Formats: sequence, structure tokens, C-alpha cells
Amino acid sequence: MTVTVEAADSATPERVAAADRDAGTGDILAVARTQVLEQGRALDEAQVLAVLELPDERLEELLALAHEVRERWCGPEVEVEGIVSVKTGGCPEDCHFCSQSGRFPSPVRAAWLDIPSLVAAAKETAETGATEFCIVAAVRGPDERLMAQMREGVAAIKAAVDINVAASLGMLTHQQVDELAEMGVHRYNHNLETARSYFPNVVTTHSWEERWDTLTMVRDAGMEVCCGGIVGMGETREQRAEFAAQLAELEPDEVPLNFLNPRPGTPFGDREPLEGREALRTIAAFRLALPRTILRYAGGREITLGDLGTEKGLLGGINAVIVGNYLTTLGRPATQDLELLDRLSMPVKALSATL
Repeated sequence: MTVTVEAADSATPERVAAADRDAGTGDILAVARTQVLEQGRALDEAQVLAVLELPDERLEELLALAHEVRERWCGPEVEVEGIVSVKTGGCPEDCHFCSQSGRFPSPVRAAWLDIPSLVAAAKETAETGATEFCIVAAVRGPDERLMAQMREGVAAIKAAVDINVAASLGMLTHQQVDELAEMGVHRYNHNLETARSYFPNVVTTHSWEERWDTLTMVRDAGMEVCCGGIVGMGETREQRAEFAAQLAELEPDEVPLNFLNPRPGTPFGDREPLEGREALRTIAAFRLALPRTILRYAGGREITLGDLGTEKGLLGGINAVIVGNYLTTLGRPATQDLELLDRLSMPVKALSATL
């Protein structure tokens, strides 16, 4: 998945990208305008790195181009989603950013949500205008108890409210993938979290490849694939470009972009949040690497970007948001995000009649 430039005299795409990068920061935006905006062809890994290395004085120009790309290839609508944790805390994995791991002395403790509460959360989410409701569990993968609760919960939600149901339950078997598809779960979230080369610095209890395998099974089963990660965990810009290229190879329907919100008691608890301009540069670069993908604001944007930065991201490639709170951290009030979308004349996507 890493781009390799061959020593050849011919003008291969890799050599062209390298030449564009060497020619200066102004040229990569000109290349992106032709390649991505006009032709709909994503930037490759080397080109994404060139975008990530643009100086701050080119940031506004970059964001404007990313917004044009989003409008051209995705349209003006913004998809709104709410999430709820059906099983919180007590996870056996050691994801270094996560306060739900049972291996760290974080304040989050294990808890289960009952079906009536799950349905109530789905109704509240639908009332905000959201079309997606994602059920999340802090597990390595679902056991039979969790699968049984999913069967009951999804059926109850579908009977009570008109909303698409997504799920995020960790790594799956073929049988579990088929069961979720049969339940009517239309989108499955399983984040790769970071570049393959950096993953061992983030998680040691399972591999990047195990996550990739789950995602390919989900796609093969006909469910939509939701896969993103967290920016600002100590990875280099080169690794962010690598990650964007790996996501592009996966071709997910949705990419949630989180920014590290350091949680007390976790191995990453003392890290500084990503600087706002770097976060915006990353948003735009990912849009140019994934021109037709739903690119969603997820956790950490409140501390990394604040109100002004959040607006700039929506005008810099983002076309979906999670409203309300996240799994273990507080978000902005849903009304605040919806008012912002209205002020920016960005219509909320309607529920698809085909799902």
C-alpha cells in the first residue's frame, strides 16, 4: 500500500507526483485542482504528503479547494448521525487512546444499556434530524449475549423510529457479519485508527490486519463500510499520508475523523491535542484523497478546533457530523451543530428510501 517510485525514465504517475512535490507547494494545489476537482481522481500517498506539508499561508486556499471538491463529488448535503454505547467500559484490548480499556486506570467502568434506553436514544437522535443511529460496544468482538441484544435492539428501533441503524462491535466472524446484515444493520463501523506502520504504537493486543479482515468481510456482505481513525496520536505526517492512502484502497463509504482527546489514565493521556491548523490541513488532505467519501466530524473536534475551526472544517471538506455526545467525552449540543449547518446553508441529508 506504500507508494514506491521506480527508477525508470518514463513519466509514471509516481514520478509525476514526486516532481510536482519537488516543484514547490503552489504546484500541488494546481495538480489537485485538475486531478481531483476536474477529473475526480484522488491524490495518491506522495501527493497527500505534499498537501500536508503546505505552509500555513496556503491553508485557506487548500480549504477552499477541498470544499469545491466536496461540493462537486458529494453534493451540498450533510449527513447527521448520533451514537450510543450499548456496552461501555471493561474492554480487554489495550488501545492506548481509549478510556474504555479495562487495562488502564481510567475512570470509565463497565455498564450495559437496556433495550428501552436504546430505543429512547434512537428516538432522540431522530428528533435532531439525524438519519443515522450507531450502536457501539466496547468489546474485542461481540459474544452471543451482545448479538442477542443487537437482534432485539435493532428490531425494537426499527419498529419505533424511521432511522438507519449502524453498528460498531469490534472484530467479527463471517457468521456475525451475516447475522448483522440479516438484522438490517446497513453500515458497520470498525476504525483502522491509524497507518499500518504506526498501529503497533497504538494497539498491541490485536493487529491492524485483523481489523482490515473484518472490514473486507463487511463490504463483501453488502453492508456499507465506515472506517476512519484518530489523528494526533504521535504519528508523522508521512504516516497520515500513508493512512489516507490505505483508506482509499479500502474504499469505505464513510470515514470518521477523530482528533485525539487525551483521556486521564490512558497511555496517551499526557499528549497535547493536535494544533488546529494541522487538523484543518489534515481534513482537507483527506478530502482530496477521498473525493467521493462521506467525511465525518467525530470525537475531539471541540478541543482541537473549537467553534471557528469547526466551521472552517465544514467549509474545508467535511460533509457529515456526529451530533451530541461521544462515547466517553462530551460533544457540542446537537442544536448548535444544526444551527451552524443552517447558517452555512448546508441541508441535512434526508433518510434514503432505498435503505
